[in-house]
Amino acid sequence: MSNAAIFLHPNGFDTTGQTLLGRHSAGESFLRGFVRHADVDRFYFWNVAGRPQEELDALVTRIEAPTRPITWIPQTARARLGEAGVLNVPSPEIDTEAWKRRRYGSRLYALTGITHTTATGRVMRMIGDLLIAPLHDYDALICTSSAVRNAVETQLSMMRDYLADLHGPRRRPEPQRVTIPLGVNADDFQTSAEHRKRWREQLDIPEDAIVALYVGRFQVKAKMNPALMAMALERAARRTGKAIYWVNSGWIEPAGTEDVFHGETRKLCPSVHYRQIDGRPPDVRFSIWSVADFFISFSDNIQETFGLTPVEAMAAGLPCVVTDWDGYKDTVRDGLDGFRVPTIAPRPHFGGDLADYFANGWLAYDNYVGAAAQYVAVDLDAAEAAIARLVEDADLRRTLGEQARRQARAVFDWSAIIPQYQALWADQDARRRAAPPDPAPMSDPYRPDPFTLFAGYPTRHIGRADVVSLVAGWDWTTALARLDAPLAVYSRFNRASASELELVFAHLVQHGPTPVARLRDLVPPGRSNFLERSLLWLARHDIVRIDIGG
Repeated sequence: MSNAAIFLHPNGFDTTGQTLLGRHSAGESFLRGFVRHADVDRFYFWNVAGRPQEELDALVTRIEAPTRPITWIPQTARARLGEAGVLNVPSPEIDTEAWKRRRYGSRLYALTGITHTTATGRVMRMIGDLLIAPLHDYDALICTSSAVRNAVETQLSMMRDYLADLHGPRRRPEPQRVTIPLGVNADDFQTSAEHRKRWREQLDIPEDAIVALYVGRFQVKAKMNPALMAMALERAARRTGKAIYWVNSGWIEPAGTEDVFHGETRKLCPSVHYRQIDGRPPDVRFSIWSVADFFISFSDNIQETFGLTPVEAMAAGLPCVVTDWDGYKDTVRDGLDGFRVPTIAPRPHFGGDLADYFANGWLAYDNYVGAAAQYVAVDLDAAEAAIARLVEDADLRRTLGEQARRQARAVFDWSAIIPQYQALWADQDARRRAAPPDPAPMSDPYRPDPFTLFAGYPTRHIGRADVVSLVAGWDWTTALARLDAPLAVYSRFNRASASELELVFAHLVQHGPTPVARLRDLVPPGRSNFLERSLLWLARHDIVRIDIGG
């Protein structure tokens, strides 16, 4: 097995904020599973945001207290990522990471990214740029489902055709695409009679009532429309003549639309007993499953790629009624773990107007995905029949629920998935080591050296033969006071230190005018470029003058 440095930005793993997204839950779940199950001697975490160490230690410990040593790689120590050999990025953004890596040599470490939503303009550009960025076949993008893998391959094929039309057949290797599902820590979703009793009492649900549970964001445009579930549950309630309770555990977006969302949903299922609860607190997220007899989630949105909540429901031993859509196709086995309800959408090439309006900014993202979802239909007859079967047959609920629980543990628990990550990392590391040597490290053309990009701006450039001399009237104390003034120190980025500048000042006092090359020798080689730049800072503030050398 192999190891990887984890790109640890709190925004990818922290679930305690007011806005809880699927990628936050997935990141937290991955980190917990990785710390629990990785076959490594130590953990490598990259403090990519430069956060205080105690903050990150608290975040990791809150998620899962490590039992092995941690090597924390500082924000600006990118070269140290080579110690692990692979960098695991919790997003598809390995294109920009590849450009940043290039300055250090692409063979220094391999890159692994992962898909979450792939429908945003930003992510679609990332996917296309995988064929432009300096990526190699030892880099990889993990696709979390066969559906999103198909979408990624479709977009790459379009980009490949475009590049071939410009430049001819592709000669460079491409990053790998590998399908590995998201996982769960199955033990976190164990149900209990105690939690069942508490939730049913709190929500005023009879002990013998049949309860359907939905967990997720309440967002009609960018998540899913609850009308589909409401209509199916209403049909099933009328068909069976039994009381069905529907618990919606989630959080509303945008804020302030709760009354409209829940009110309109209730109108579509008047025979169903509707309950709602804020699903963000941890004590709700991991215990609410006990209230239910089955799980329901009718995804209809292209923003979705995997869909973690059905797997969490399976881990809780709940049979699922879900749409046959996106990643749900890979998780819920129809007739074994629950039921997948057929969906139907427009055929290819019937959404060019949507693409055009989105590309031009005439349609905001949530309206773009919401408009696409408007044209997705669900087989409500099949949905009604599936729900009715579960409502009427307690033995079927138990059988499917137990099969779902076993499937979640065998296939989707992180103990089964982390080895797949490590096998991928081992393959990447082996490919990286076997790759031919890099040419000399090169700059990023999207973020070039400003003094190269804007070389035409100044009259001339400082040269090593230029001669530096003190301006008359200064001693070091008064010079330092000038340099410490607010209008001189507003940016201290990678400048020579005060002690290094004092060396320069003392040398000029003792030896008089001196070539730049000689002053560079006053400091170690790793600091000489910073010192040369700082000579211009001294000249800027009238401490020295710089004349063209012979």
